[in-house]
Amino acid sequence: MKIGIINGSPRGGKSNSEILIKYLCSLLKGHKINKYYSFFSKIDSEIKSEIHNADALIFAFPLYVDSIPSHLLDTIVKFEEEKIINSKTKIYCIVNNGFFEGKQNQLAILQMKNWCQKTGAEWGQGIGIGAGEILSYVEKVPLGKGPLKNLGKALDQFSNNIKTLKSSNEIYINPNWSRMLYWIQGTISWIIKARKNRLKIRDLFEKIT
Repeated sequence: MKIGIINGSPRGGKSNSEILIKYLCSLLKGHKINKYYSFFSKIDSEIKSEIHNADALIFAFPLYVDSIPSHLLDTIVKFEEEKIINSKTKIYCIVNNGFFEGKQNQLAILQMKNWCQKTGAEWGQGIGIGAGEILSYVEKVPLGKGPLKNLGKALDQFSNNIKTLKSSNEIYINPNWSRMLYWIQGTISWIIKARKNRLKIRDLFEKIT
């Protein structure tokens, strides 16, 4: 099976989306996988051909203002306009956000489903992952264990559906982590970033006029 995976994060290889792609690829061994990053310029004919001939195409990206990141939106519009997407290709997506709740990704997944319908391709499944910011801190934890227990279960189901080109209902997960602890960690990280930029805590609360 030929699988295409597009990292739609502006942070590219240093993103939480990249971490999720690595987890997914470990569950898709034995299949031909082509990985791409969001395209900012003209898409060459070789990439067009690979994407067009993919049996499954997976988009992994972060949530930006309850939506798809603008540069990725430009990319999928190009795919649509240039008729790059094959009607027989199954489309899947993984969306992560900084909120605790994975359900916050619902609108972005719905946008991908609508785009899929417009291109005439087949929709497979979407996963909405909450608290994506913890991923880089727990990379040494085995997938499916501890704070990654829910993620492991979701990706197992997701990868099995991809391998069989099956469509299924969307999955939304929260981390196996304390909501309060996540909030505290997020608050502390903003304070640390502020101090690195020579700002005081009160500067974080200033209104921009």
